[in-house]
Amino acid sequence: MDRRTLLAALPALAGCSSIAAFDTLAPRDPGTRRIVHDANYGAAPRQKLDLYAPESAAGPLPVLVFIYGGSWRHGDKDNYNFLGAAFSAQGFLTAIPDYRLVPEVRFPGFVEDCAAAVRWVKDNAPSHGGDPSRIVLVGHSAGAYNAMMLALDQKYLAAVGAPAELVRGAVGLAGPYDFTPFDVPATLDAFGQAPNPRLTQPIQFARADAPPLLLLWGEDDDTVGPRNIESLARAMREAGGAVETRIYPGIDHIEIAAALSRPYRDKAPVLADVTEFARRVTA
Repeated sequence: MDRRTLLAALPALAGCSSIAAFDTLAPRDPGTRRIVHDANYGAAPRQKLDLYAPESAAGPLPVLVFIYGGSWRHGDKDNYNFLGAAFSAQGFLTAIPDYRLVPEVRFPGFVEDCAAAVRWVKDNAPSHGGDPSRIVLVGHSAGAYNAMMLALDQKYLAAVGAPAELVRGAVGLAGPYDFTPFDVPATLDAFGQAPNPRLTQPIQFARADAPPLLLLWGEDDDTVGPRNIESLARAMREAGGAVETRIYPGIDHIEIAAALSRPYRDKAPVLADVTEFARRVTA
């Protein structure tokens, strides 16, 4: 597929409907398949997930849960088949959940849904060749926020009966982690009603015994600023936790996720960095 054609669909990754076009046009990694579609991890219509797996791999496999972004208002797991294939081609059983969005829910509803999805993965991974004791969370943008809240604030996984030690690491691609005061429509809509805004921020839950974090960001990102990656990395180090950072020159908020797809991997080694970290923390 012509890169210029795909380039026109890149804004999709910010949450626009054209993500479906990008997903349709982007070539898939071979040797993978979607093995579960629309599994219910809860009773709500959006509480469903998909699983992707390598066609042939010796199990049990480490498990990667990818949480997409979209300002907590947009997103559909069926438009991320290219990511399911990308990660499963690297040897991971890969789960991609939908979750309830604004205005149906506001904080902490979308985080709670992602916790329930992780609980489903814990319970069901063994029957699909996965190891539920080796889970890595990966998220982009608002999805990176959700992933970091699950990794750092222990109450969400505890509430659904998923032991925190199952999560062996968490990766954030261009995520917001330190964004008070709420001063843009996306954060006002999602968090403006929170009784204690401080407790909505991942930086408040940095701790020494947190799973290792990998924080990725692109220098040309004008959606999520450098304060977020810098603040969380600093908070983790001060708390004695394990954190790594990567900053990619010439990469913006959308391109950091697009670089996971086959046509854009020469833009930045995002897939290589994510999968190397995930293999290391699940070894």
